[in-house]
Amino acid sequence: MHDDRTLVEARLRRVLDERIRPAVHPESVPLEVAVWHAPGEPVPVAEGLAADVEPVTVGSRWGAPWGTSWFRVTGTVPAEWAGKTVEAILDLGFDENMPGFQCEGLVYRPDGTPVKGLNPRNQWVRIGAPVQGGEEVRLHVEAASNPVVMGPRPFTPTPLGDLETAGRDPQYTLTRMDLAVLDETVWHLVTDLEVLGELMAELPVDSPRRWEILRAAERALDALDLQDVGGTAERARACLADVLAAPAVPSAHRISAVGHAHIDSAWLWPLRETVRKVARTAANMTALLDDEPDFVFAMSQAQQWAWVKEHRPEVWARVKKAVADGRFVPAGGMWVESDTNMPGSEAMARQFVHGKRFFLDEFGVDNDEAWLPDTFGFAAGLPQIIRAAGSRYLLTQKISWSRTNSFPHHTFRWEGIDGTRIYTHFPPVDTYNCSMRGAEIAHAVRNFKDKGTARHSLAPTGWGDGGGGTTREMVAKAARLRDLEGSATVTWETPSAFFAKAEAENPEPPVWVGELYLELHRATLTSQAGTKQGNRRSEHLLREAELWAATAAVRTGFPYPYADLDRIWKTVLLHQFHDILPGSSIAWVHREARATYARIADELNGIVDAAQRALAGEGTVPLLFNAAPHTRAGVPAGGARPAEASGRTTHAGRPDGGHVLDSGLLRIGVDPRGLVDSVLDLATGRETIAPGRTGNLLQLHQDLPNMWDAWDVDEFYRNTVTDLTDADEVTPGDDGASVRIVRTFGGSRVTQLLSLPPGEKRLVVDTEVDWHETEKFLKLAFPLDLHTDRYASETQFGHFFRPTHTNTSWEAAKFEACNHRFVHLQEPDWGVALVNDGTYGHDVTRAVRTDGDGGTTTTVRASLLRAPRFPDPETDQGVHRFRHALVPGASIGDAVREGWRINLPERRLDGAGEVTPLVTVDRDSVVVTAVKLADDGSGDVVVRFHEAHGARARATLTAGFPLAGAEVTDLLERPLADTAPPAVDDGRIAVALRPFELRTLRLKRA
Repeated sequence: MHDDRTLVEARLRRVLDERIRPAVHPESVPLEVAVWHAPGEPVPVAEGLAADVEPVTVGSRWGAPWGTSWFRVTGTVPAEWAGKTVEAILDLGFDENMPGFQCEGLVYRPDGTPVKGLNPRNQWVRIGAPVQGGEEVRLHVEAASNPVVMGPRPFTPTPLGDLETAGRDPQYTLTRMDLAVLDETVWHLVTDLEVLGELMAELPVDSPRRWEILRAAERALDALDLQDVGGTAERARACLADVLAAPAVPSAHRISAVGHAHIDSAWLWPLRETVRKVARTAANMTALLDDEPDFVFAMSQAQQWAWVKEHRPEVWARVKKAVADGRFVPAGGMWVESDTNMPGSEAMARQFVHGKRFFLDEFGVDNDEAWLPDTFGFAAGLPQIIRAAGSRYLLTQKISWSRTNSFPHHTFRWEGIDGTRIYTHFPPVDTYNCSMRGAEIAHAVRNFKDKGTARHSLAPTGWGDGGGGTTREMVAKAARLRDLEGSATVTWETPSAFFAKAEAENPEPPVWVGELYLELHRATLTSQAGTKQGNRRSEHLLREAELWAATAAVRTGFPYPYADLDRIWKTVLLHQFHDILPGSSIAWVHREARATYARIADELNGIVDAAQRALAGEGTVPLLFNAAPHTRAGVPAGGARPAEASGRTTHAGRPDGGHVLDSGLLRIGVDPRGLVDSVLDLATGRETIAPGRTGNLLQLHQDLPNMWDAWDVDEFYRNTVTDLTDADEVTPGDDGASVRIVRTFGGSRVTQLLSLPPGEKRLVVDTEVDWHETEKFLKLAFPLDLHTDRYASETQFGHFFRPTHTNTSWEAAKFEACNHRFVHLQEPDWGVALVNDGTYGHDVTRAVRTDGDGGTTTTVRASLLRAPRFPDPETDQGVHRFRHALVPGASIGDAVREGWRINLPERRLDGAGEVTPLVTVDRDSVVVTAVKLADDGSGDVVVRFHEAHGARARATLTAGFPLAGAEVTDLLERPLADTAPPAVDDGRIAVALRPFELRTLRLKRA
């Protein structure tokens, strides 16, 4: 037979595009349209429905950036359409290639009942099936004219990312407002041909199945009268019946499709718009569930569910019913799909506490899985947190975006820093926006790395990022792929059903130890410094507020602010979403975030002040309150008393014009340029700075990544660097025990203060940058005279080791990495820590000196600022303040302690006398991360702690109040069923912990 394959395939494409798809709606009549443009922010539904509207026609321009327009569409179903299926086709000016990234709408009936959302791939509203004919149609559309921020040339700077700069020009053209007949037979023919055509294209050319499909498609096209598609569609479908009925082979890959709409809680739109995106998607999905009995939809992020409950009660009622039916599934058990690299220990724990508790309280659902398809890498401390929250599984897709190395597994057990293992799945479909295209299904099969030991994978199915969810077309395709020869089989299932099957099939998959590092989006550790500092400060203020409020409540009857703390925690957790905290959202989002963090700080400082005043009482004794988990200046952790005297620091000039600071513990040399050329540990005589090098060196790089401006820093940024060594001023500080340095470069100015706190073994570097650069990257460098193959970075509830070398491509790819409060570098008998109060990105490199002693210089650099122009063209412009401290001679315990110290400065208040801690632990390696009252209002005291040095620890926890008993609990403060209550001996509890083990105790007050 002659090879006519390409001829038939081209014929299929053209006939589908030009004849069959247009025949899906063969008859239509225009609707009458009127509109009211809301003058400001979105209005309540009742106000939008009642607004005075003006006539408007198809072809009219509408929609200023970030505006809201209320369209009223009216019409009459023609009498001759009686018995037919009729839909309204409402095209607001959509680009079908950009679902989720442009205008959207939510359709209401005149009584305010939501019908469904309108999106680029979802423009229809069912009027009747069948209709009687002559019915009056009246619908209202709340249309959001969200601008296309990422336009035809992605990553081009644009003013559209903020209401204050976006302008008022209309963005969209009203394209179609019709009533139309839906020819369901033609619609099904389209789906038949799409499924078979897409499957055919993925099969080998020499596959008999491919040619069977080709000939069936040819017969169907022959049977179709192109001038009467509707009249001959059934005949054409009959030609396809046999090839559609052929069952999959027994060994076929099995895909669990989960209806899904990954909705970024903020990204190229502000938080207020996400509230509406979620409502549109939830309305769409509940409507689809009513039409499709096999379909299952999962939605994560408890915050988004809470928004529906608060802002769209009519949609919420439909959601609750669908949840009760088991088909609209709460997923993930987190408050938002947060970043997991940067949130601190308690914040990461509270993501699960608040997320899981919401689903438990509202639906009685206790999630087994963490659902994080789009998060930019996963910290090594996360498995323990997932398990401590009572969950067992993790799903993500994002690691498939890595640019250098291909991850070797799709299903595996992920082991964290304490040894906890979590059953983890990466969907091989490599997208969280699967649309059931044949290419996606075939890619999942080819890509699946666990062949031979497993056959199950998951496909999150539906339009996401900006929402929309699953479409009826996707459901129809999945129905045909349920059992189809040549394809993987597809079944709608819940996440929990998938994981149960996967684990039963493959109970002992491979193990991956350590962080899941994304070899992309590394700059998210630095972009939008103000947002990151706001997060860090909020986390520590929350610790203080809970600690002092709990102590005051137990000691003085102070009213514990349950509701306020709950609300503030949820606000902080929301801003840890994986495009807010990472700095990859539009300007509007970060402008609001900075204002929110300022309000939070004021409120939490008020709680702390009120609680401390209640504890201090009336008096004139100067008290130092210590919220850190270690003793400071003689003040115990969680207590207050007069501080002990701590010596003094001296300043002297050098003959070369430089300066010397001496605290008796450290001697610091500062050269005439304001660079640190010596940090001498006086106890050991050990010099910290590498020979011939200088620390406190600010370095400026060109920084224009190939794409993803706010997200990425590409390794070639290191090819060019400017050392900022010229100083405008290098003078003694006002206190006579510090050095002040001023530098200017480009359009920016840096003011630094180098100081040695009396009695403390640390060089403090306060840096203020008035930043006005573009596409630059600023780092703070300390070249150390230290040889080590690895270094420690703090992560949640412990630390994680990374190599200092680049032996393999996996190591070389980690050229920018995350730390929390410290990085620590150590030779066997001596180490150095660099601690910070609000930066996360850093790099560590090593070089062997070719002159002098031939020793190793290991350079640690903290990343301070970037200046990308997309999606916020003014990223980080303005004044920023950073605090770092270099700690020579530091053990890992010193690094832990100094990291807490720099983030929890002491507070001073006059009072009657000493305040004893509510809870004490007698071992420094056991670090208390939270002291609070139980969330249930019982008055029980909850204490969370972990082993922080990476070694086994035995300690005694002592309650500073009468103790009736104690329980070991999960993060949600629920007793662990398989763990006996600890013995209590006169208020003391013996504790034994594995390295990095996390534990929560609930202490019952007598």
